[in-house]
Amino acid sequence: MDIFQVFNEDTLRDNLLFYYSGYMSHNVIGAMGDTLRYRLETQGTKGATTRKVFSTFIEMAQNILNYGGDEERNEDNRQYSRGAVAIGQQGGHFYIICGNHIDRAHLARVREKLEAIRAMSPEEIKQAYKQQLRTESSADEASKGAGLGFLTVARDASEPIEFCFIEYELPAENVGFYLKAVI
Repeated sequence: MDIFQVFNEDTLRDNLLFYYSGYMSHNVIGAMGDTLRYRLETQGTKGATTRKVFSTFIEMAQNILNYGGDEERNEDNRQYSRGAVAIGQQGGHFYIICGNHIDRAHLARVREKLEAIRAMSPEEIKQAYKQQLRTESSADEASKGAGLGFLTVARDASEPIEFCFIEYELPAENVGFYLKAVI
């Protein structure tokens, strides 16, 4: 009870609007999205900001679901991946942070993509996004979509995206991956 009380006090002090840690599925992401929209509406958040926060949340949650190293399937073949997502406010901006395990085999590829995006100017990010949108497919065989996810997050962010990888001993095949965007 003490740990929960401290966590609750910290979330209030740090202006945390939403936090989830556990298995994600399409249904869980949909329910979290509904809750997030409601929270943003009741705060009077403007339309463009709401769209950017929501879009970034969806991209990050979909990345957890689609690329999580802890992926499982139930008897109906529905996909579940473990991860965490937090949305809060600080200094007049929203921040969205997600974390999950990724397969160690994807570490170099993901790092390379994110470092390239961090090196781009906002205009270069927009151009790369438009170019990728026109191709409608990703040259990256490991991508389960058009490869727009990180570009979408970076395009909507008001600051360069931040990321880090945490090496774990067990399970050896996974690496912790954390991504942060400020809107």
